[in-house]
Amino acid sequence: MIKVKHPLEKCNRTQESRIAECPEQDRRFQELMYSYGNAAYRYHERASDNNPTLTDYQEWLEGLPENIRRDMGQKGFEYCKTAFPFTRYVNEKNDLGMDEFVKNLMGDEFEEYKKLMVE
Repeated sequence: MIKVKHPLEKCNRTQESRIAECPEQDRRFQELMYSYGNAAYRYHERASDNNPTLTDYQEWLEGLPENIRRDMGQKGFEYCKTAFPFTRYVNEKNDLGMDEFVKNLMGDEFEEYKKLMVE
């Protein structure tokens, strides 16, 4: 069973049907992957609660390597408001760390997920 659900019900139905179709020995892995992915999605969604500003964007750009800064600068603030690296920056700037957020949603499954990722 997927512990952390996606905010969109259509995605939940798709995920559950894919798990039901995969071989039984792979189901737990898939459940954990979906739980982690859904938790990460929810984490990045939270950046909008912090109302990212143009100042946040400019600060974030300053910390990027030159080639990435140029690319993200060309894409602009509106585009980057939903780019995962920027949303993570905004969340962390507002004291919302990704690992802690995901762990709070996943509970004990977070450690199980981490162990699977190192094997």
